[in-house]
Amino acid sequence: MQSRNKWFALVAVCLGFFMGLLDVTVVNVALPTIQSSFNSSFSQLQWVINAYTLMFAAVLFLISKLGDLIGRKRIFIISLVLFSVFSLACSLAPSITYLIIFRGIQGIGGAGMLSLSMSIIADIFEGSQRGLALGIWGSVAGLSTALGPLFGGILLSFFSWESIFLMNIPIGVIALFMSVKYIPISKTFNSGKIDFLGMLLSFAFMFSIILGLIQKETHYEYSWFNYHVFALLAIGVVLIIVFVLWEHHFSSPMLDLKLLTNRYVVGSAISNLTLGVSIYSAFSYIIILSQNYMGYSALQSGAQLMLISAFSLVIGPISGKIATKINPGLIISLVFVLAGLGMFVLPVFLGSSNHWFGLIPTFITLGLANAFVNPLSSNIAVSSVEPKEIGMTSGLLNVGKQFGTSLGVVVLGLALTSSYNDRLVVSKLPDKLMHLFENAGPFSASDITAKMHSDWIASIVHSAFYSGIDRLAITNGFIFIGAGILCYIFLCMKKKKA
Repeated sequence: MQSRNKWFALVAVCLGFFMGLLDVTVVNVALPTIQSSFNSSFSQLQWVINAYTLMFAAVLFLISKLGDLIGRKRIFIISLVLFSVFSLACSLAPSITYLIIFRGIQGIGGAGMLSLSMSIIADIFEGSQRGLALGIWGSVAGLSTALGPLFGGILLSFFSWESIFLMNIPIGVIALFMSVKYIPISKTFNSGKIDFLGMLLSFAFMFSIILGLIQKETHYEYSWFNYHVFALLAIGVVLIIVFVLWEHHFSSPMLDLKLLTNRYVVGSAISNLTLGVSIYSAFSYIIILSQNYMGYSALQSGAQLMLISAFSLVIGPISGKIATKINPGLIISLVFVLAGLGMFVLPVFLGSSNHWFGLIPTFITLGLANAFVNPLSSNIAVSSVEPKEIGMTSGLLNVGKQFGTSLGVVVLGLALTSSYNDRLVVSKLPDKLMHLFENAGPFSASDITAKMHSDWIASIVHSAFYSGIDRLAITNGFIFIGAGILCYIFLCMKKKKA
């Protein structure tokens, strides 16, 4: 393949990848407008986000395997078309129900573009060029996640909510043209037997677990043993056990379990899981802090998150060169520890301030982690497996990242809400008001206080939320430190020879 065409193919892949990740966050800022347009309930509004997330995560394994069986270019193009068509459908949705359905199907297309992008890059590039290409790919990952709120804020300032979906159409057309022209036809890995049951089981267990986490996220009052949550998680765990037993005996498995004995794949999967749990899920709470409690607009809070993405833009493309001088596994471990320290100092710098400047030290450390881990972990993993295993490896890493995001929203949300409630309990609010704010939760409480026009009540709710942010930061700090230690064990420590 000509050198110039490789880079055009990279642009095509990154455009699709960019759209798929952008739509995870861009819709958040449009939710109030969508709610008023359709006169929808809060639970319906949540499913505009959750339908995309659920289907996105549930089909990652499945689509990665289809790319191996049918061809990565072919499935990538199908995913690109599916995403673009249903972006248009979302903009034309006649009701909130149709919008939710179209968002779910759009999520399938987004998953295909994400899961196959890394595999296609690993197919096309080798050696130092692969490190550079994956560095650029990692930069796009960090950029798209943070740009969502910013793009959404800009579009809503001038146009209606439909514009956030319509903007995908021209990008999709350009990406489609470039994909057809420049992405080479990849090899297929089909031994003659297709693991249909494995595909079905992989979708079913991911769907059950993610849906269970969504139930917990959207209903804080549910305990983990509430049947709405526990039943789904239990079904997911049982399906994982059945999946593993089936894959162990099937001659051409959906997921080769030998990958899980590869320490570099496992270490990279842990790093991707941590990105989801501790960085991407934290964006949601940073945006709530910035908009609901600091008083910044969607546009301003999106611009603030660009500080994290700026590191990805600068460091991502050169991370491969840095990794030739320093063990990439050591870099991942160190930036995770640094990010953990950044979370530990957040309560000190932020305090009870309404200015986002207190977030800057934490933003810097999160930006460094995001910039280095995305490309380096991907390169470590794909460089340690056979070509036929690249698709499965890509699926495993991406599932880790998306599952981690869903898990992180729940774990960090529980840390925030529990501290918020604890602070309300010790406040001097009347019981009726205290229960009102407990039931409203930390996200909606700011809207209620604004309508009450009471500085005293506002200060109590403000203090309670910031207490929750402090606990979230400490919890996240320990997760980062733990991940740094695990990544060092898997990616740096050499096995002793027998």
